Amino acid sequence: MNTADIHGSDHTGPEAEDAFREGVTAGDGTHADDASRGTGDDRHEHPADTPDQGQMELAERHALRRVQGLSTELTDVTEVEYRTLRLERVVLIGVWTRGTQADADNSLTELAALAETAGALVLEGLTQRRSKPDPATFVGKGKAAELHDIVEATGADTVIADGELTPGQLIQLEDVVKVKVIDRTALILDIFAQHARSSEGKAQVELAQLNYLLPRLRGWGHSLSRQAGGAGGGGNGGVGLRGPGETKIETDRRRINDKIAKLRRHLSHMRTARDVKRDVRRTRQVPSVTLAGYTNAGKSSLLNRLTGAGVLVENALFATLDPTVRQARTPDGRGFTLSDTVGFVRHLPHQLVEAFRSTLEEVADGDLILHVVDGAHPDPESQISAVREVFAEIEAGDVRELIVVNKVDAADPDVLKTLRTRYPDMVEVSARTGEGVSGLVTALADALPEIAREVHALVPYSRGDLVARAHDEGRVVSEEHTADGTALHAFVPAPLAARLEEHAPSTV
Repeated sequence: MNTADIHGSDHTGPEAEDAFREGVTAGDGTHADDASRGTGDDRHEHPADTPDQGQMELAERHALRRVQGLSTELTDVTEVEYRTLRLERVVLIGVWTRGTQADADNSLTELAALAETAGALVLEGLTQRRSKPDPATFVGKGKAAELHDIVEATGADTVIADGELTPGQLIQLEDVVKVKVIDRTALILDIFAQHARSSEGKAQVELAQLNYLLPRLRGWGHSLSRQAGGAGGGGNGGVGLRGPGETKIETDRRRINDKIAKLRRHLSHMRTARDVKRDVRRTRQVPSVTLAGYTNAGKSSLLNRLTGAGVLVENALFATLDPTVRQARTPDGRGFTLSDTVGFVRHLPHQLVEAFRSTLEEVADGDLILHVVDGAHPDPESQISAVREVFAEIEAGDVRELIVVNKVDAADPDVLKTLRTRYPDMVEVSARTGEGVSGLVTALADALPEIAREVHALVPYSRGDLVARAHDEGRVVSEEHTADGTALHAFVPAPLAARLEEHAPSTV
């Protein structure tokens, strides 16, 4: 795409948004399809009704749907780890240890949205007020018995706990309710496994799943590990039964550890490739802007609105996991990269943070974070706090942050008023309608750091290649054709600045 026509321009309002979109080219995202699409002009060569990549991915995801009530799952709940996690009819249970009842309801509502994203039908939801979760059954003996009655009355086949259960809590709660029990972490891991598309994303999810599974191995090991066999067991067992359960579980544990080590090596090679791309951008002194925020806040929709990237958009939690990077320019011609990252959530599983660390480093190594907030959520401030906790965990707390409140067309005016008071510099937009996007482009350009060097040069006409590189790699403030050459005032990367300074007016 020829973007030279926007360099040095002074667009405002809708014109700034149009210039911003025209300055976008394909970047080095993780999707193989992205690179094959070339520049953003490709989308103009097809009819208007041709679906983009995101629409095709969404149609593919919806092409296979679960039929409720049909299942060939094992009835023995102790072997849950040895089968594919398929949720059908579920009951939710949460323990409320702090905060208000509204906070507990919001947390359980989010858990219901996670369950529906995974393909479940939510039948009932319960919360319990406790100072801390019960160490045996998470909810206590009486509430566990009540939960069993509800499961029987509703015909549920799965209970989902709003928290991470210890292996002991998982076993004992299953013994009481007599159906499969999973926790919030297993639910999120299942969603990630469904939505991961790239090889790196699939490897990261598998690594997180194995780290979660390792301390929860049971089944044959659970039922046979106490058999000593032969004379050592007082005559019980006999020949051929000397610790078979322990052997089985240890074999599984060893295989999982070997697989984890293999995945870590595989991801290490992928991380090297990502670091090389990042170093190239640093060498060229290209600023990096990252879209980050709570899941389903509208980051992918905003990326599509700003750049026409055509990535998948769905009204579901963790709809997109694989990061996408696009090269773009501000209306005044400064180049930068715009990256979309995986969404965050309250109590994001530690296994996922570790597995996706190489991807999340895009946030920590960026120059500016566009923190996208769901303005239509009843409690957006809790989402902001949850996201900032993840920022601190990945050491991105020092990166400059610009809060972007999305979905203002559906937001409560009182909630927006409160946010304006707390965050006076925030930008209000609607990725769906386009409201406020031009203001976001202006705010982004103002917040973008100027890392290039300023040069004044009188470039001979025989070195037109230097002028072309200044337009391509930097920001041209002014350009005048004189009798002696091209008088250039620009901000360019250091290597190019050194070449242009050879033609400074004082040396000509």
